Amino acid sequence: MTPFRFLQPRGVCSALLALSGVILMSGCATRASHDYSAFQESRPASILVLPPVNQSPEVGASYSMLSQVTLPLAESGYYVFPVTLVDETFRQNGLSEPGEMHQVPPPKLREIFGADAVLYITLTQYGTSYAVLSSESRVSAQARLVDLRSARVLWSGEATASSAEGRSSSGGLVGLLIEAVVNQIVESASNRSHPIAGITSSRLLSAGTPNGILYGPRSPRYKTDGQSAR
Repeated sequence: MTPFRFLQPRGVCSALLALSGVILMSGCATRASHDYSAFQESRPASILVLPPVNQSPEVGASYSMLSQVTLPLAESGYYVFPVTLVDETFRQNGLSEPGEMHQVPPPKLREIFGADAVLYITLTQYGTSYAVLSSESRVSAQARLVDLRSARVLWSGEATASSAEGRSSSGGLVGLLIEAVVNQIVESASNRSHPIAGITSSRLLSAGTPNGILYGPRSPRYKTDGQSAR
C-alpha cells in the first residue's frame, strides 16, 4: 500500500481545485442524466397502470404492488384510471395474466381506455428472505411510462425498499442471534412485504425525486421540474 503523502500548500490548493471540478462535473452529470425531452413534449394528464409483471416467487406480489401505485401518481398530479376497473376490463376480454396485458399494443389501449400514457411495472424482487443472522422483506421494481399516442417511452426508472433499512445491531453474536430470531418471527407473522411495496412504489413513482417522473397537470408544481434536461 502506498504511504500517505502530505501535499505542500500549493499542491493542496491544486488538488482541491481539481476535486471541486470533478464534483461540479459529476453534479451536472447527475442532474442531466435523465432526458425528459419526450416527457416534456408529451405532457400526459392521465395514466393507465397495468398490473405488474411478477418475476418473484410470491403469488400475490403483482396485486399487492398494484394496489399502492395510485397514491404517488395522484399526488404527483395525474389522473390514474381505477386499477381494479382496468384489471376487470382485461379479464372480461380474456386477458387474466399481467404478461398478456403488457402485450396489448399501445394504440389498442388508447382506443379502449382513452388514456394519454400507460405505465408498465415489473417486480424483480418481492418477499422475505431468511438467514442465520438476519432476515428482511425486500421489494424491487422497474417501470416504463409510454405515450399511448406515439408509443414513445417517456420515462423509465427503478426503485427498491427493504425492512432492514436503518436496522442497527449491538450486543455481539448473542445479540445478533436474538435480533435475528425476533425479526424472523415478525416477518413471518405479518406480511411485511406489502407495506414495503408501498415504500418502493412511492420511491419509484413520486415526482420531484432524482430522475423521477415529472409533475402532472393537477399539481401546483406542474412544468417546474425537469428543466435540467433541456
